[in-house]
Amino acid sequence: MADASRLHTEAHASARAVLDVQGLGKHVTLPGGELTILEEVGFRIGHGDTVAIIGASGSGKSTLLSLLAGLDVPSTGSVTLDGERISAMDEDGRARVRGEKVGFVFQSFQLLPSLTALENVMLPLELRGDADVEGPARQILQKVGLGERLAHYPRQLSGGEQQRVALARAFVTRPSLLFADEPTGNLDTHTGQAIIELLFALNADAGTTLVLVTHDDHLAARCQRLLRLDAGRLQGGAA
Repeated sequence: MADASRLHTEAHASARAVLDVQGLGKHVTLPGGELTILEEVGFRIGHGDTVAIIGASGSGKSTLLSLLAGLDVPSTGSVTLDGERISAMDEDGRARVRGEKVGFVFQSFQLLPSLTALENVMLPLELRGDADVEGPARQILQKVGLGERLAHYPRQLSGGEQQRVALARAFVTRPSLLFADEPTGNLDTHTGQAIIELLFALNADAGTTLVLVTHDDHLAARCQRLLRLDAGRLQGGAA
């Protein structure tokens, strides 16, 4: 009975998790031998959690984020995202899950220079095949304070404004999970603080699960949980 109860509890916890990571490893073969980037990483993240992945440069943070988002595949272990085991999927399958459930914010903004702010935010809705793409894009750009900058191209916007467009693009699809990789890394302290406030306000409003990689202690402190990597291993064990 005890074993049955434990299995039921574990199954229930897994069902509630938007991310379930088990025994994750990433190894790369180099001319001089095998390089271990991640080893035996495991944790669960619940719906609506805010989680910061922290650690020194070279500890495996960005690699872990890529594996969690299905941008890369692990050498060992599994990643289950919102009930779907993306680590066992081909690229088309992972792309489908990302399009349906995931938003991204990058340090370098990753806006398309040939598209206006409005067109950049409309793009993920167009790729998803939504019937109405302009209405939601206009609405969220208004929410991030860029209602008067819809027709501006990235080169006509400041760094902070470009990151606001990137936030709008990430949230416009109402993703289950948002990944942010050093979202304030290219911004000055004042602008970065404003972006942090906006990121958490949008996240709270949408009820999205937020997972971010950061060197910013202030940003990390805003999260409910910290996952610390050291030389490819999660410190403190699975959580």
